[in-house]
Amino acid sequence: MEKNSEKGNFAAAAAAAASASASASASSRSPMALVGPSRYENEVMNTSMRTAETLLRLVPMALGVAALVVMLKNSQSNEFGSVSYSDLGAFRYLVHANGICAGYSLLSAVIVAVPRPSTMPRAWAFFLLDQILTYIILAAGAVSTEMLYLANKGDAAVTWSAACGTFAGFCHKAKTSVIITFIVVICYAVLSLISSYRLFSKFDAPVNCPSKTIETAVFHG
Repeated sequence: MEKNSEKGNFAAAAAAAASASASASASSRSPMALVGPSRYENEVMNTSMRTAETLLRLVPMALGVAALVVMLKNSQSNEFGSVSYSDLGAFRYLVHANGICAGYSLLSAVIVAVPRPSTMPRAWAFFLLDQILTYIILAAGAVSTEMLYLANKGDAAVTWSAACGTFAGFCHKAKTSVIITFIVVICYAVLSLISSYRLFSKFDAPVNCPSKTIETAVFHG
């Protein structure tokens, strides 16, 4: 009987020691370990994605400014006459479109860089504005490309003569600006995919209200 009691006391003491050590180890854990690895990994991933998106929004700003400056300085004079970007509506539109996109890129990069919770109105705003700016800059590149084609090849049907043989420097600068503009288009296409993915992956579509059925009384004769 005494041996059994001694064994019971020993087992109770061992259990108490084990529980004390477990509580001590739990209290010695860092706050980050208590939060859990999944939450910490999500925060790191969100920070990395926010940084990448901020840089991606700054790239078209720099490219848009470059395309704008190249086109603004595009003019040439020789013995055959003079030509400037302002003489052609397509190139004027390209300058304005790149300026608008550069300003929007800077503003959106500042907004994205500030850590704040994502809301549905903010996600919708980025989605719509990214789509609109993508089509604006795409249209600018398209009409400018058509203008360059006419300047290089001409169009006999409308008595449009090829001008790049006479104003080669002007056409070269215009081509450079158009190429940069299409790189901006690619950047905005990627941004549109990102904003659309963020919108439609985090927020569910509106739930349709169940249709109300009209109950009709049936009279049995």
